[in-house]
Amino acid sequence: MVHNHGIPVCYFGEVPKSTKVVGLDWLYRKMDELEYSSLQAVAEACDLNRGNLYRYFAFETRPSIDLLPKLCSGLHASPLEVLTALGIQFD
Repeated sequence: MVHNHGIPVCYFGEVPKSTKVVGLDWLYRKMDELEYSSLQAVAEACDLNRGNLYRYFAFETRPSIDLLPKLCSGLHASPLEVLTALGIQFD
């Protein structure tokens, strides 16, 4: 344990909004990170239709909140990370 003599310590830095990657850019980066070979492979990992998955991250439509666990599981991401990538803003 580190003693900070009453000085608050923050271990989480906030990423400036201008550098946040969202939408299809986020999805394609996540695909590279997880070594998915295609959008179809991601859709299968998420147990979703490929076309719908594309439309969610292209901001053409919003997924039901019921799909959040599938997206998180298939993309190995937190709910906050997925919601942010889908363009849901928390201000």
